[in-house]
Amino acid sequence: MALKDAFITELEHESASTKKLLERVPMDKKDWKPHEKSMTLGKLASHVADIPHWVSDIINISDFDFQKHYKPMNCGSNEELMVLFNEKLEGAISDLEKTSDDEFHKMWTVRGGETVYYNLPKVVAIRGWGFSHLFHHRGQLSVYLRLLDVPIPGMYGPSADEPM
Repeated sequence: MALKDAFITELEHESASTKKLLERVPMDKKDWKPHEKSMTLGKLASHVADIPHWVSDIINISDFDFQKHYKPMNCGSNEELMVLFNEKLEGAISDLEKTSDDEFHKMWTVRGGETVYYNLPKVVAIRGWGFSHLFHHRGQLSVYLRLLDVPIPGMYGPSADEPM
């Protein structure tokens, strides 16, 4: 199996859980946060919806500079969250479909101006920055929802709110 096929299959599978969470975000509480150092609910949900862009950026921008390439998103509604997520997901899948195994073994650099944070093979960057990053913030979002008493969907089996 080509690496792109494995990545696409996993991304499509995990996206079902991400969509379930994003659909439940109470955007009327988008300014809520559990702690003064935490992101607001709206910012976190927008970030989760935007994360698939990392797959595309890793494939298409070999030297990613936060100062030049990063633009945080800020959605105002559930509809905007879903549109953003679906656009970024479709873009990531499209870019993966065009990527050869050789390209995945090329290096990806991430920096802030002159400061280099990481220099990784793209295959490792997609796993970490594209997928693990999504899972981390999706878990964070599920805690926010629990604290707001929003029912949590089952993602890897049943949840306390959604017995499968």
